[in-house]
Amino acid sequence: MRRICALILLISALIPGAALAHASEGGFVLLLPTGLYAAGGVTVVVLTVLLVALLPGRQSLALFRPLPLWRAAPRVRAGWISLLVLAILAWAVIQGWVGEQDPTHNPLPLIVWTGGWVILLLIQAILGDVWRALNPWTGLWWRLGRPAPLRYPAALGHWPAVVGLLALAGFLLADIAPAAPGRLAWVVALYWALQMLGLCLFGLPWLLRAEAITVMMRAYVGLSLLGRSRGRRAIGLSGWRRMAQQTPPPAGQAVFILLMLAIGSFDGVNETFWWFARIGMNPLEFTGRSAVVWQSLGGLALACLLLVAVFAATTRAGLWLLQSTLPPGRVIRLLVPSILPIALGYHLAHYLPVLLVEGQYLALMLNDPMETGVNLLGLAGAHVTTGFFNTQATVRVIWLTQAGAVVFGHVIAILMAHGLALRLFETPRKAALSQIPLAIFMVLYTIFGLWLLASPRGV
Repeated sequence: MRRICALILLISALIPGAALAHASEGGFVLLLPTGLYAAGGVTVVVLTVLLVALLPGRQSLALFRPLPLWRAAPRVRAGWISLLVLAILAWAVIQGWVGEQDPTHNPLPLIVWTGGWVILLLIQAILGDVWRALNPWTGLWWRLGRPAPLRYPAALGHWPAVVGLLALAGFLLADIAPAAPGRLAWVVALYWALQMLGLCLFGLPWLLRAEAITVMMRAYVGLSLLGRSRGRRAIGLSGWRRMAQQTPPPAGQAVFILLMLAIGSFDGVNETFWWFARIGMNPLEFTGRSAVVWQSLGGLALACLLLVAVFAATTRAGLWLLQSTLPPGRVIRLLVPSILPIALGYHLAHYLPVLLVEGQYLALMLNDPMETGVNLLGLAGAHVTTGFFNTQATVRVIWLTQAGAVVFGHVIAILMAHGLALRLFETPRKAALSQIPLAIFMVLYTIFGLWLLASPRGV
């Protein structure tokens, strides 16, 4: 039966479809011993839980102590970079309206989805805060040089960013054609204009609390290996920058972080045969995204509500085990950043096949962006290839890389959660005891993530 499913998937992969659909190596994945690989990954996570429970408190916190490198140069306001990014974005939006409507050749979908949503986010989360300079709003705002006429309402907190994140996720996962250049151009233009208006009215607090992309980038930069510590450039274990922050995030930002994981998880679930069975759709006779718009929106909402509820319940269960009188809300907010490594691991795992294919289209577009015959990257004559999806050896490497990202994300999350718990409780024993329900949740989520990677997909 597995061979028949594999044959069906391979044949369906040869049928022309939407060019920017997720590249699938699922036919060969069905032939891999994914059960053994998944068991190994879950074992690593379980052993991490046990190791953390046995480690003395100082050693647990020492894992996130950065290594100082050289003295950091003072930060400068590089507004010209932001203006350059804005000019490129404006050009791409115009191309979305008037250029070729093939998403693999029009620069707008490649810049927004592949360059921004996938590559830039990974760079931000691994290497450091590049978004500070690339942000397409600040350069123009600084040029205007006008003080904000209104004070940002403190009561709003990060909740406008939560609404913005859900809107962006709904467009990406439920819209009938989120990569269609003309359609995407209107969304990008309207979103930029709305956020620019908020920035002009309320100043930087709007950007830092209400603009979803900036809030997301600032959350992920807490995982970067490189950063600043006591006036020096430093490098450390992923998450050390977040661990250096002593205060828990506000409620809106905490919910925002949980939604990042929920959205990434549902982005994978809604492609599986399992999901198609839940919504009564035959994945081998899929008629298009227009047939499942409301199902996708409903599934996204359910995933978000479920994850927030489960995380809150596991944290409260830990407090119940200790008979602690600490305020549950504060404890939940303190522990929420430990979810970030899992969200990043899912992001890398889910989009790795996309990056391998659409990254080639992006490179070819950047090689000759105006289609004038220039050869900026030396890629003239190169062609996009997907041959690495056609051999079991390369598919095994891709799948193991995806699985490794999921497992590594959970390992870092467990280490972070224990380190954060040590700040609340008097002894490592109490911290470990409080983490038992959350650790069980993370182990189960590891199983879920690895199952998701190995599941047959319908799109």
